[in-house]
Formats: sequence, C-alpha cells, structure tokens
Amino acid sequence: MATDQTTAVVQRFLNQLGEISGNSPAEPIVRDLIASSVNRLHGLCASMLFRSYPRLTQPPLNLQSEELLSSVVERMLKAMRETRPGTVRQFFALANQHMRWELNDLARRLDKQVQLQTVTDSIAAAPQTSGSQLSANANRILEAIEALPDDEREVFSLLRIQELTQSEAADVLGISLKTVQRRLYRSLMLLTEALKDLPGTPAPS
Repeated sequence: MATDQTTAVVQRFLNQLGEISGNSPAEPIVRDLIASSVNRLHGLCASMLFRSYPRLTQPPLNLQSEELLSSVVERMLKAMRETRPGTVRQFFALANQHMRWELNDLARRLDKQVQLQTVTDSIAAAPQTSGSQLSANANRILEAIEALPDDEREVFSLLRIQELTQSEAADVLGISLKTVQRRLYRSLMLLTEALKDLPGTPAPS
C-alpha cells in the first residue's frame, strides 16, 4: 500500500536525521523527508482546511490546500532545524500542529470568524446571533484544545477536526482502537471541564 510505503520512507529519513552528529548538514535530509511525505501532508491539509475551516476557502482569502501545504512546508523546514521527531507519528503530529497554527492565524486575521463544525457541535453551542460573541467562544475552544495533553489533542484533532474514523486514526497513530477511544473520551472530559461555563456545553459521551 502507498501509505505503508510512505511510512517506511519517512521513518528511514527520520533515522538518518537521528544519526547526524557534529556539523553535518541536516537540511538536505529534511527536504527529502518532506518531499517523500508531501502527498500525505497535502491530504491532511486539504482535510483540515475544507472540513474544519471552509470559510477560509471563500472570499476574500480563497485559500487553497496547495497554498496551505506550501506554508506548512515552510514552517516544518524551520521547525526541524531544532526539532527532530524520532518516529512517523511524531513527525505527522508536528505537521498537524503547524497546520493548526497556520489556519488559526489566518482565521484570526479574518475577524476571528473561526468555523469549528464538529467541535462547536460536540463541545459548546456557541451563540449564532453575534459575530463577536461567536469569535470569543471559538477562541476559548481553540485555547482549550491547544491546552490538551499531546496524546489527547492528537486524537481529538484527527477525529473531531479532520473527521477521520476511529479506525483510520488508530492506523495513522499506530495504536489500538481502544486506545483511540480512551484518549478521545479523556479529551472530551477535559474540554467539557475547561468550557463548562459556556452555554450548552454537554457532558462527554
């Protein structure tokens, strides 16, 4: 399968990075690493953009997944000058983090009108009558998500923002389905507690 081949190639480049010592240049390996994973990165960019940030694809920004990918690649090139993920999971977690940061930055510039379809439906019923109030609640939700522990944030992002199935998330992360379910439940508990003062916040289910 293409996914398995990508995983193996990415891990090989990560291993090469881990073996670098002294003043040996890492950038050529990092560029090859990103090039080998660009198709999967593009798919993740498109999924996150069109499913969770559709407003950014409309005027005045008209953001395309290719443009998002370009920004994420630039962010990754800079980040990996200091950060050296050791596994495929850590590499794509880093990429997901920079995708979120890039999209969040763009959303805040557009009057902070963040569209969080699954998140707002599942975690908090943000009022629709006031654009400024929606923005304030959306920012609270974003901050609460960013504050989640790494494992829970990773699972929550894949399931509720990128809308992967639990089985797909388990495959991406290389963990069991029960572990995915446990981390999702814990993330919902933590978010419910953090956002309990927002109107309409349900108990985790």
